[in-house]
Amino acid sequence: MIDFKAGGQELLPGLKELRRDLHAHPEVGLDLPRTQGKVLAALEGLPLEVTTGVETTSVVAVLRGTGQGRPAEGAPAVLLRGDMDALSIEERTDEPFRSENGNMHACGHDLHTAGLVGAARILSAHHDQLDGDVVFMFQPGEEGFNGASVMIREGVLDAAGVRVSAAYGVHVHIDDAGVVSTKPGTLQAGSNVLTVTVHGEGGHGSQPFAAVDPVPALAEIVVALQTMVTRKFDVFDPVVLSVTQLSAGDMVNVIPPSATLGATVRTLSDESVARFRAEATRIADGIASAHGCTAEVVFEEQYPVTVNDTDETAWVADEILEFFGEDRLKIVEDPIMPSEDFSFVLREVPGTYLMLGAKRADVPEEEQADNHSPHVVFDDAVLGDQAALLAHLAVRRLRRGSAAGGGDSGASGRTPRH
Repeated sequence: MIDFKAGGQELLPGLKELRRDLHAHPEVGLDLPRTQGKVLAALEGLPLEVTTGVETTSVVAVLRGTGQGRPAEGAPAVLLRGDMDALSIEERTDEPFRSENGNMHACGHDLHTAGLVGAARILSAHHDQLDGDVVFMFQPGEEGFNGASVMIREGVLDAAGVRVSAAYGVHVHIDDAGVVSTKPGTLQAGSNVLTVTVHGEGGHGSQPFAAVDPVPALAEIVVALQTMVTRKFDVFDPVVLSVTQLSAGDMVNVIPPSATLGATVRTLSDESVARFRAEATRIADGIASAHGCTAEVVFEEQYPVTVNDTDETAWVADEILEFFGEDRLKIVEDPIMPSEDFSFVLREVPGTYLMLGAKRADVPEEEQADNHSPHVVFDDAVLGDQAALLAHLAVRRLRRGSAAGGGDSGASGRTPRH
C-alpha cells in the first residue's frame, strides 16, 4: 500500500496557493484560458501524457503505472475528475483572495481543480506502485455548459488507450469539514430548462382593451406551474421547479406583444421528465388560450440524473471507512436536487460521485452560506483529504482491476455501511 497520510498537506505544497489564485481569477464557461494555463503549469515536470481540448480549454493527463501487478496487456485505467469553471456571481465575501472580476468560484470548483492536481502529484510520485493507468480529467463548463459531454466526445474516457474501468469525482459542499457523503443509485437530480413565451398583441398601456396582454397570462402560468408539480407528481419521485427569469416589455407605458419566463426544473427519473414536458405544455397552452394568446414552450433536457453504480459505491464506502475511519463517512438516504454533468460520465462507465464537507469552523452557523451563494466560503484545509482520497481510490481500484486480469473485476455486491 502507498504510504501517505490522508490530509497531509506536507505532501502537497502549493495546493492552497493554487486554489486561492484560481479563486481570485475565476473564469466562466468552456473557455478558461488562464485556468488552463495554471493547471498546465502545476502539472509541469510530472511523468504525465498531457493533452488539451479542441472545443474547450480542457486538460487531460494520463499517468502510466509501472507497478509489478500491471498486466503485460490490457492494463486497466481509472478516471479522476475535477471541474474548473466558476459562476457569473459577484462575490460578497471578505476573503483576502476574493474575486473582483464579477465572477465567483461559488461552487468550489477551485478546490476541485487544486485537489485533482494534488492527486496527480501523489500518484506521479508512486507510479511504480500503480497496476494500471490513471486519467486526470480537468473539465471546463460544468455550470450549465455541459463540458463533460464535450470531453467525452473528444475521447477522455479512452485517453489511456482503453476505456476506463471506473470514474470518481469529488464535490465540496457545506458540511463538516472532511466528512465524505454519498449514496448508491440516484445521488443528484437531472437538470432541465423550461422556457415559455406567451404571444399576444401589443398596445398602449392606457388601453389594455385594445391589446391582447400576454403579461397576465404569463403570471397565471407561473403560479399554475408551481401548483402543478405538487399535484401531478409523486412526492417520492419529486420535481422541483423554480421560475428564475421573467421578461416582457422595455417601456413602462407599453403593453408588450410577448412575455417570457425561464425556469430550472429538477427531476429524479426519466419518467418524470416526459410527464413534466407534457403537463407544462398543456398548462401553458390552456392558460394562454383562455387569455386569447398563444404559448410557445421549449423544454431542454440539460443534465441527466447522477446515478452512482451500486456495487462500485459499496466498494468505495468500504475504502473510505478503511482510509478515513467511521466518523468520516456518511451514507445519505435521499438524493439531493442540484445537478451535475459528471452524470454523463457515469452513464458511460461505472463510478461514484462523492460530496466532501468543507465548512469553515470559524464562520458562525447563522452566517454559513451554501453553494452558489455570493457569501459562501470554503475551508481549503480539505484539499489534502480530497487529493489523498482520489489517489487512494485510484491505487486500490487499479489493483482490483489488474487482479481480475486487466479488465473490470466486477464488484463485491456489498451494501454500503452506515
